[in-house]
Amino acid sequence: MPGYFPAVVLVILAALLQAVVVLCGGFPATLQLERAFPTSHWVELSQLRSRDRARHGRILQSSGGGVVDFPVEGTYDPYLVGLYFTRVQLGSPPREFYVQIDTGSDVLWVSCNSCNGCPTSSGLQIQLEFFDPSISSTASSISCSDQRCALGAQSSDSACSSQNNQCSYTFQYGDGSGTTGYYVSDLMHFDTIVGNSLTSNTSARVVFGCSTTQTGDLTKSDRAVDGIFGFGQQGLSVISQLSSQGISPNAFSHCLKGSSGGGGILVLGQIVQPNIVYTPLVPSQPHYNLNLQSISVNGQTLSIDPAVFATSGNRGTIIDSGTTLAYLAEEAYDPFVNAITQASQSVRPVVSRGNQCYLVASSVSQIFPTVSLNFAGGASMILLPEDYLLQQNSVSGAAVWCIGFQKIQGQGITILGDLVLKDKIVVYDLAGQRIGWANYDCSLSVNVSATLSPGKSEFVNAGQIGDNSSSRNARDSLILTIILGLLLHISVFASISIL
Repeated sequence: MPGYFPAVVLVILAALLQAVVVLCGGFPATLQLERAFPTSHWVELSQLRSRDRARHGRILQSSGGGVVDFPVEGTYDPYLVGLYFTRVQLGSPPREFYVQIDTGSDVLWVSCNSCNGCPTSSGLQIQLEFFDPSISSTASSISCSDQRCALGAQSSDSACSSQNNQCSYTFQYGDGSGTTGYYVSDLMHFDTIVGNSLTSNTSARVVFGCSTTQTGDLTKSDRAVDGIFGFGQQGLSVISQLSSQGISPNAFSHCLKGSSGGGGILVLGQIVQPNIVYTPLVPSQPHYNLNLQSISVNGQTLSIDPAVFATSGNRGTIIDSGTTLAYLAEEAYDPFVNAITQASQSVRPVVSRGNQCYLVASSVSQIFPTVSLNFAGGASMILLPEDYLLQQNSVSGAAVWCIGFQKIQGQGITILGDLVLKDKIVVYDLAGQRIGWANYDCSLSVNVSATLSPGKSEFVNAGQIGDNSSSRNARDSLILTIILGLLLHISVFASISIL
């Protein structure tokens, strides 16, 4: 027995080191978010509300290996009209397109040649492109009889042309904008990370939309991109397509930095962190609906009927990373604001442009209460004052902080946007039909899990691409934790055997 225990340790550690080599080759896709907008000017809450209102009309009425890396640009900043977008490479030879990352829709689509109404320039200072299927050697159209056309029909966004048997689509958004086009199948090319090396050697065939007409806000050039990258859960989403091909797991996660520098991480896969809590998705919904049950301020549950937050008809609670602010159902708004005001009596409340604000001469974290959003399954989302307040300006040396939550007049919809989601890991586990979150410093790297087969998972470190020391330290920490845990289990086993 005295000689057996060290031998067991050496054998298991040798096997573990072999496993560590495998750990560096998982499937999750890492999308690094970078800042793309200046911070030299302020935007009023009314402007942010207008932008979100258009966004809500869209998401609520829209029709329904190595590590894959999409280089994401753009930023969250509550005082700028920003968006997150990534570059995708499509066709043969591959061409690059800028597309907005949108969790409120399902389909990837890009502007195509001879597009009517498509912008030709962008205020984001990016070069707009147009996809031309005729010059891609791997492009093919989708016929009406193709089963992939039927996937689009499930969400009522595809139709068939009797003239050419071509599967087409129409997305009509609530803000008056829209796009029509047809579906094509072509190669999407990926940058992959193996260990700390970046290579471009992966591709997969996906179905995406070729936009031939755009109307409304989609025609404006101020925030124009080449298209929209839908991160929804329907069958034609790229997430679903890549998952069905074994390229990535049926999950994605993000961690948005709330600091003025912006940035963060977006991965195809599940970020693994011990403090993540999960709540189930409301089934059979086109968006990411959750069952919000109550709101607490300083530990005191507000007197709000839980039915206010329930999903029914045009009511419900939605998590949407594309919304700048946060929105409460009309019946919940006044109790929420009143509770914040009553718990913060050391500051002077003022009304600015219809918003409840406060004159603050010190740190808001020392004055304002903690808020808890309580969901089904016992999962609570803890909001610090910076997660529900926005600083607008200063008056006589005092900062003006306003409630960032807005009221949707006459509607029972609650939308949790980036104001709430920043500085948190948020995991969209589509395979498990749940969403999880944990407060986190999003400037740090993360570990991502990719499920390769039933009951088997691998982990890969994701974070700042090129920040080898950060990734190496996080990976070494994970390995050390595994080894120490293993030694503890072996020690316990040896003790039991001796007894």
